[in-house]
Amino acid sequence: MIRFASFAATLAASTLFAVSAASAGYYDAKPVATPAKASSITGGVMWKCADGLCSAPASSARAPIVCEMVVKRYGALTSFAADGKAFDEAALAKCNSRAK
Repeated sequence: MIRFASFAATLAASTLFAVSAASAGYYDAKPVATPAKASSITGGVMWKCADGLCSAPASSARAPIVCEMVVKRYGALTSFAADGKAFDEAALAKCNSRAK
């Protein structure tokens, strides 16, 4: 019984790690080009970038507005998600149209 409890705890911890590694923040953005800085503040939101993924906590702005602020800072994105929901192709194209 103790071995099963230990196994269950290990499995739960590894599952939690896998979920957190897939999505690092409330907002997740993948810029086409690797950002020069590992972190920056855009629209009052602290973005941290590592391994091609930039993430930030939730803000009061709507997701499309946050996406537009990100592309103005980092350039075009290959993907953008808010609260685990990825932008579809049309929404991402509209967001990327704001890139410099």
